[in-house]
Amino acid sequence: MRNLRLPAVFMRGGTSKAVMFRAEDLPADRSAWDAIFLQLMGSPDPNGRQLDGMGGGVSSLSKVCVVGPPSRPDADVDYTFAQVSVREAHVDYSGNCGNMSSAIGPFAVEERIVPAPETGDAVVRIHNTNTGKIIVARFPVLEGALAADGDLEIDGVAGQAAPIRLEFLDPGGAKTGRLLPTGQACDELDVPGLGRIAATLVDAANPCVFVAAEDLGKTGVELPDELEGDATFLERMEAIRRAASVRMGITADLEAAARTASVPMVAMVSAPQTAPTLSGRTLSPNDADICVRMLSMRQPHKATPITGAICLAIAARIPGSIPQRLRRAADGPTRIGHPSGTTLVDAAVTGEGDDLRALHGAVYRTARRLFEGAVLYRAD
Repeated sequence: MRNLRLPAVFMRGGTSKAVMFRAEDLPADRSAWDAIFLQLMGSPDPNGRQLDGMGGGVSSLSKVCVVGPPSRPDADVDYTFAQVSVREAHVDYSGNCGNMSSAIGPFAVEERIVPAPETGDAVVRIHNTNTGKIIVARFPVLEGALAADGDLEIDGVAGQAAPIRLEFLDPGGAKTGRLLPTGQACDELDVPGLGRIAATLVDAANPCVFVAAEDLGKTGVELPDELEGDATFLERMEAIRRAASVRMGITADLEAAARTASVPMVAMVSAPQTAPTLSGRTLSPNDADICVRMLSMRQPHKATPITGAICLAIAARIPGSIPQRLRRAADGPTRIGHPSGTTLVDAAVTGEGDDLRALHGAVYRTARRLFEGAVLYRAD
């Protein structure tokens, strides 16, 4: 065995971090990617810490992004997202990461993959190959790189940075081809070990399943550590996710749903209420329009994944959905309360019935280039 080196960049995007590659630096044979990504992240790790790699022991810190030339004329770059499992030898390409999407435009500019003004405002049209959707990133550039300073502060990340606006265009049907895969705003799922439970199944930015916290015997504002320690809750949420995956047509059966762990995401939602946060401050009922606790890869998130937030904001605009019932009635963007604070998401939905369509979802994030160099992996 010998060590091989690959040029790479380590970046924060929103409340996630990932190892970033130029597509040209990876093997042309994509079947070789999984072994490389697992090694560099330190997976699988039965201890759940990924100490022998770049991962951080949670799904939001075990990610890889690959950026290269566009494969379609309405994009400036192609972006492929890989979610690396922490404890299992599995790499999932079935969905996108909205938080890391905020790092793609700056990476493409700084790596000179796309042209941009040396100083001014950059616009990068990103084709996410996982979902087949276009994301438009807008951000300030200074001397050929993402501006280092700014006044945007996002909950879950210390300090302020330059704002990056992400516009998810026509995000409906990212995985299934339909905004409402079942044609219903609210379904009843028959969940093994739980029985029948009402759920809203929406496919926008990433497919998600939303259930009311009260139907699970929860308040909906428990912090991640409390949820992580509740084995019964985690088992129920995973069972709901698998049942939803089959109902949405993402997988053929429950066994296949178990293997496709990153989609759909699963979340419990509740009406605005007094809620603790990880920083120690308390959200008042007037600080948010809806509260959510979201899971992916069987782990409770410390914040809201951006694709999940986009999907929730769109779901909250769909008449008859569970999020629409629980959301505070208000015009304008939706303030989503989560364990780290709030996320503001603008979303628009038009039409009704079979003509229902999500026009867009937009959110502001920040990003930062943390390290550049080479990652090592072992090969024969």
